Amino acid sequence: MWRTRAAAACVICRSLANSSYGIKRKSPLQNLHLISRSIHHPYYPSSKFQRPPLRISIQLFSSLNRLPLHKTKLLNVKYGYQFHRNFWLARLASRLLKLRYLILGSAVGGGYTAKKTYDQWKDMMPDLDEYKWIVPDFIWELDEHIDFEKLIKAIPDADELAKLLPDFDKIGESFTSLKGFFSPGSPGETAFRATDQGYDNDKQYKKVSDKEKVDQLQEELLRTQLKYQRMLERLEKENKELRKLVLQRDDKGIHQSKLKKSLIDMYSEVLDILSDYDASYNTQDHLPRVVVVGDQSAGKTSVLEMIAQARIFPRGSGEMMTRSPVKVTLSEGPHHVALFKDSSREFDLTKEEDLAALRHEIEIRMRNSVKEGCTVSTETISLSVKGPGLQRMVLVDLPGVISTVTSGMAPDTKETIFSISKAYMQNPNAIILCIQDGSVDAERSIVTDLVSQMDPQGKRTIFVLTKVDLAEKNVASPSRIQQIIEGKLFPMKALGYFAVVTGKGNSSESIESIKEYEEEFFQNSKLLKTCMLKAHQVTTKNLSLAVSDCFWKMVRESVEQQADAFKATRFNLETEWKNNYPRLRELDRNELFEKAKNEILDEVISLSQVTPKHWEEILQKTLWERVSTHVIENIYLPAAQTMNSGTFNTTVDIKLKQWTDKQLPNKAVEVAWETLQEEFSRFMTEQKGKEHDDIFDKLKQAVKEESIKRHKWNERAEDSLRVIQHNALEDRSISDKQQWDAAIHFMEETLQSRLKDTESVIEDMVGPDWKKRWLYWIGRTKEQNIRNETKNELEKLIKCNEEHAAYLANDEVTTVRKNLEARGITVDPCLIKDTWHQIYRRYFLKTALNHCNLCRRGFYYYQRHFVDSELECNDIVLFWRIQRMLAITANTLRQQLTNTEVRRLEKNVKEVLEDFAEDNEKKVKLLTGKRVQLAEDLKKVREIQEKLEAFIEALHQEK
Repeated sequence: MWRTRAAAACVICRSLANSSYGIKRKSPLQNLHLISRSIHHPYYPSSKFQRPPLRISIQLFSSLNRLPLHKTKLLNVKYGYQFHRNFWLARLASRLLKLRYLILGSAVGGGYTAKKTYDQWKDMMPDLDEYKWIVPDFIWELDEHIDFEKLIKAIPDADELAKLLPDFDKIGESFTSLKGFFSPGSPGETAFRATDQGYDNDKQYKKVSDKEKVDQLQEELLRTQLKYQRMLERLEKENKELRKLVLQRDDKGIHQSKLKKSLIDMYSEVLDILSDYDASYNTQDHLPRVVVVGDQSAGKTSVLEMIAQARIFPRGSGEMMTRSPVKVTLSEGPHHVALFKDSSREFDLTKEEDLAALRHEIEIRMRNSVKEGCTVSTETISLSVKGPGLQRMVLVDLPGVISTVTSGMAPDTKETIFSISKAYMQNPNAIILCIQDGSVDAERSIVTDLVSQMDPQGKRTIFVLTKVDLAEKNVASPSRIQQIIEGKLFPMKALGYFAVVTGKGNSSESIESIKEYEEEFFQNSKLLKTCMLKAHQVTTKNLSLAVSDCFWKMVRESVEQQADAFKATRFNLETEWKNNYPRLRELDRNELFEKAKNEILDEVISLSQVTPKHWEEILQKTLWERVSTHVIENIYLPAAQTMNSGTFNTTVDIKLKQWTDKQLPNKAVEVAWETLQEEFSRFMTEQKGKEHDDIFDKLKQAVKEESIKRHKWNERAEDSLRVIQHNALEDRSISDKQQWDAAIHFMEETLQSRLKDTESVIEDMVGPDWKKRWLYWIGRTKEQNIRNETKNELEKLIKCNEEHAAYLANDEVTTVRKNLEARGITVDPCLIKDTWHQIYRRYFLKTALNHCNLCRRGFYYYQRHFVDSELECNDIVLFWRIQRMLAITANTLRQQLTNTEVRRLEKNVKEVLEDFAEDNEKKVKLLTGKRVQLAEDLKKVREIQEKLEAFIEALHQEK
């Protein structure tokens, strides 16, 4: 507006200087009286709008000071004769001329004053070379939308303006004719002096009221700024509604084919991949992000919520709420929604219940990310917020810096927060949004020292003073706030300084009410009225625009360099892979897991290919090894002590029934389950020659253990198995000689195995025999000598009575002990009984084996039920019943294995593999090694490079 007036004034002056309306060529331009003294034009501005020139120095003075009016100089007139008859006419002409001069002089003088005021105000502006990014780009593009040529053409021509000027030739003639009126002593002189005195009084009154006018003009200027600010907000709101309609149309599919992923979403994906690839943010990750740091409870979260235009973060009064970094990606969209990176649920930010659910979810994620014994976490929570009118950028909210560790916190909480903040701020392209609480003393600030260490020159720091409303109310000297905003109070430098108000401290306030309160506060604040703060330095709206512009400027300057760095890293990794693994494909951890998964499922399927004969042989053998001791010790030996076959059979039947009801089915199921495990483990661990890849061994072992742990045998199997086993043991009928011989063979194998074990035990008790002592020079210990002497005495006892019972009587123990004492050997009775048990066992097993040989021809007598025969082979029948029970049990278990349990185990394996596939930590733990890590790095670097290149291409297209 001021430039347009200056341009118009310059046009008027040039026209007047070149015109010939009553002005002689020889007359200088100063003879234009008030016009020549009121206009100063150092240059003629061009019609095209240009950016205002930047000044280095700052001048502190009022922008609306008026200059004192110059005293008017009257034109020189020649004194001639006086007209006494036309006195009233001369007075009237004088008044008219004076009124005309005053009107014209005021108009031109006002233009000059405005021009000069504008020049002084322009000189007062600071050097804004470093702050051009604060002003939105559309301001500099106004000349493309407003035709200033038409505005200049709309101003009247110089000829038309010159017609408004008086005819100076006629004025000169009038003054000549009225020279008598101005002669000394005449009545006209007295009247003119009175008029001139009145004019001086008016000028003095104007000087007195200058201060009031300056105040009025400052208030008017502030009202004008707020008026235009509201106009801009109204236009932005209309633009937002229009963009929302366009985005909604795109969202409905009208332009679905042309719809692409937004720039900020593409950039956010790159940052997400980087955070997974390198959680420690090493030197490779120099991509820009806005890092929000500040002291605890300084208002970081509130500023972030104002920028996101939603109350999305959990809140607490003085309590630490931000326990881990939260990456917030702001982008424009038709609906105001939020969603997490690893979730498909959208939270509608216009609904209070969704906002409460979002805050609860963020709090849960923060607490889950904190490890046991810690207070804060380095794990980043990624959140995207979309909505109409949001400024596109990526912000990271960090835990608030604390000065003291309170009760309930981990001892290293303070150092951990410092290390997290430094890790993010060390990125040379990170924009640091430093939040300072304006309601507390500046000397209590901790974060400003930390920020000044990370960015000493302040080339990427934006300072934000929060709670300015409380600061203005509580601070004794408002100039202290001005010192903070001008960067003179804190020992840190910044690109820009902003003052914001983020509410009245009520957590239930809406964003709209906070914005209204903020606008109302700054409209009535003395900080703006007294020019302590500039209009572009206040409100979160201006802050958001400034941060977004700075963010994108940093992105454009650094993203291509980062893409080149990742390209070089990719080349190095590919070269290393070719040199170390030339014949292997580059399979990352997920691809290796899929390959191992297929191998494991193939091996589980191999269980169904095991032959029934193999299953039954393994089951029968294993089950007999498990129950043979019980059969020999608790069933056969006690029954064999009886004197007749009836008692033997009765004892056997009773003990078999007890065994079947209580132990046998459970033992059989245990054996079947262990057999399934052993076969499954054999298939899992079996090496397949050159195709075997030992990189899967840990994973296969973990899958096997977890699957077996989850597998449970059918509980009904024991009940059905008990009935089958009981029926099998009830059968005593041996149908042919082949079965009879098989029973004898089974009994002999069992007894020989037991005899061998018994001989081994006796040898350990009594020591080596004379052959081993002579051949191997091995001697007996003292205890073995005692045992050997005891053995010899007990063997004599058995030779004397071959039908001796299984247990020694007390008098027999005493007799043995006294016989040994007679030879000078002191023996404990317990040692005698223990030795007798093994000696009698050996004797009994040898006798039973001899009886087996006699029963080989006993099948004929068995068929006649041993009538008229001294040979009784009831023990052969017993072992045949047990052998048949083992075969039937093995067959039943084999059917249950192949029909049910193998399929259930295969199902368990699939579930375990699915769970492992979703657990990245488990995969990292089980699939390790240089080859895996190199392939993983290659995949990540390729993905980052490709996404960066796609982002750069889209960025160039947007330009």
